[in-house]
Amino acid sequence: MNEDVFNLGVRKFLKQFGVTAQREIEKAVDAALRTGTLRGDETLKARATLVIDGVSADIRVDGEIALA
Repeated sequence: MNEDVFNLGVRKFLKQFGVTAQREIEKAVDAALRTGTLRGDETLKARATLVIDGVSADIRVDGEIALA
């Protein structure tokens, strides 16, 4: 395995995931605010699960997103 190629691939994937996830979270929160589902002062619990095919890796990250 080429460590540099692997590291670059992981970083590229994580950047793509981060940008996409942020965009989708912002759209979902905006829609919930417009419909009144959220007030705008909540702290939302969040969970991301990453599954990597070909290896036994199920990675779960839990966190919170404060709106105010």
